[in-house]
Amino acid sequence: MRILVIGATGKIGGIVASTFESRGHEVLRASRSSEWSVDLTDPASVLALFERVGQVDAVVMAAGSVPFAHLTELTRDDYLAAFTSKALPQMDTARVALDHVTDGGSITLTTGVLAREPIATGAAAAAANGAVESFVITAAAEAPRGIRINAVSPNVLQNSPTHHALFAGQRPVQDEEIGRVYTLAVEGLVRGRILTA
Repeated sequence: MRILVIGATGKIGGIVASTFESRGHEVLRASRSSEWSVDLTDPASVLALFERVGQVDAVVMAAGSVPFAHLTELTRDDYLAAFTSKALPQMDTARVALDHVTDGGSITLTTGVLAREPIATGAAAAAANGAVESFVITAAAEAPRGIRINAVSPNVLQNSPTHHALFAGQRPVQDEEIGRVYTLAVEGLVRGRILTA
């Protein structure tokens, strides 16, 4: 398969790209600073990426950032930043990707545990993750040409110990589990699912 991984220089994106390369797939690693460069906040940049890349069998989105602050300190701009940095770029990239993914191919978005489990300072992240997950359910039902759309929702990463204190009581997830769940989303038959790791 020819797989475009967007956000491939990040921790999750790097795991995903390496997993698919180890499985014999051709992986195109895209990020702000890679050969396949893209600025996900700029629709023209997203379109230009897909025009350069051409047809792919799968697209994996593993990029986006959100502000973390106590609920009483979050502003309207913080919520807007969460939406425009994490949720909207994934939705818009999925929209553009539909014209570049082969029949029966897949689009996989990335959310996170905060859509289902609360942590202090996580309200903006939870809202962004929830928006993406709700989008996936309906988008998958309407996707043309047998294209499958899913989201992967990982817990805090084992390889990110500086974040573990925020996720008290959560089960940090190993790289292998991240790779396994993205493999299910891309190589499996599931659609419209929020796959947890």
